[in-house]
Amino acid sequence: MWYEILPGMAIMGICLAIPGLSTVYMHRWCNGGKEKRIARYPYQWTLMERDRRLSGVNKYYVSKGLENID
Repeated sequence: MWYEILPGMAIMGICLAIPGLSTVYMHRWCNGGKEKRIARYPYQWTLMERDRRLSGVNKYYVSKGLENID
């Protein structure tokens, strides 16, 4: 019957989801709890460079609040 394919589809869906989810968690682990930022446009790149410059530790994912910027 048609429902006999459901276990196979579930296993295949789980196997296809594992690499995407594991990548997100690895980026969070490597970047101090934040997801990896991707700069696809020049404006996004300038924002990442600004964050890197303002962080004080030369890392864009270490953020500083507005109250801590000199």
